[in-house]
Amino acid sequence: MGKQAVFISFIPPLSLLIATVVFTPTAWANKDYGPLISYTQAPLQSVRLTPTLRSGFPLEENKLEVFASLTAASIWANSHDYHLDYYQNQLQTGLKWQLTTAWQIEFNYRWLYAANNHLDKVTINFHDLFDIDQAGRTRKERHQFDIYAPDHDINIRDFSGDTLTSAFTLYTQYQIIDLENHGLSFGVSFYHNNVSHGAFEGSSNEQSAQFNYAYQLDINTFYTSLGFANQSNREIENGFSHKKTTWSWMGGYQLTLFENHELHLEYRWYEGAEDGETEFSEAANEMMFGYRYLMQRSAVEISIIENIFNMDNSTDVAFQLAYRHQW
Repeated sequence: MGKQAVFISFIPPLSLLIATVVFTPTAWANKDYGPLISYTQAPLQSVRLTPTLRSGFPLEENKLEVFASLTAASIWANSHDYHLDYYQNQLQTGLKWQLTTAWQIEFNYRWLYAANNHLDKVTINFHDLFDIDQAGRTRKERHQFDIYAPDHDINIRDFSGDTLTSAFTLYTQYQIIDLENHGLSFGVSFYHNNVSHGAFEGSSNEQSAQFNYAYQLDINTFYTSLGFANQSNREIENGFSHKKTTWSWMGGYQLTLFENHELHLEYRWYEGAEDGETEFSEAANEMMFGYRYLMQRSAVEISIIENIFNMDNSTDVAFQLAYRHQW
């Protein structure tokens, strides 16, 4: 009887221990990686410097991170002012380094290019499944590469294989607040884009500044960034007239399911980039849904980007795969 009582009394602590190990995420799983690696896929914002959602928390001092991501996007925008129908794909890679507890730097390269990624069928089937209007998609042949905007003297066809953007960015961040549950940082970016040939030949030097805030509550982490970009030095072939300065606001939510699994939801608002009266002068809005799998020193991310509110100034759909490694 004594042994049975001892065994029974051991069950509750054992159950509690198992629940703690399985369902309680570790601190590093929440803070180390921050929001998903991602860049806007809206047509005008993706070919220029646009602030991204970043964590208000720093990395551990002297920690390094390397990352790479691949994105495939389908662009369809059809209005009385213009018609865009093409695919764009993106390779992004970079290095992030927490120099001190206060200073962080990041250097990244982003290549955006036109190539067939066969997303037309996926997009059309998705709209059919949820009874969403095709907005003229089914009246055109699939896998086209067309940009037509007569008021801007733009008429580009069959530009598959051309580079849209080839850009290097240096980002420097200063940590303002670093508490257990709250983090606030300020960062600036210096961006150089140079496309040497093709329909989008040109170069630009652009700058941006942004505040990043993060709040962590148990398995929940909230992120937000407010950014301002200056694109006054910009000379690109076949480009829409553009605003010299634009604002961006991004918000994100991270749910740590258990130690190795996270779900992410993001909303992004970008001020209209065109200096005119078309749909591109209005704000572009994106939602991103993502999943992150964590390993001891690395992470794999899968995400999907969808446009909302204004269907004629942002990407139809984009899919992304990313890998990150820290040491």
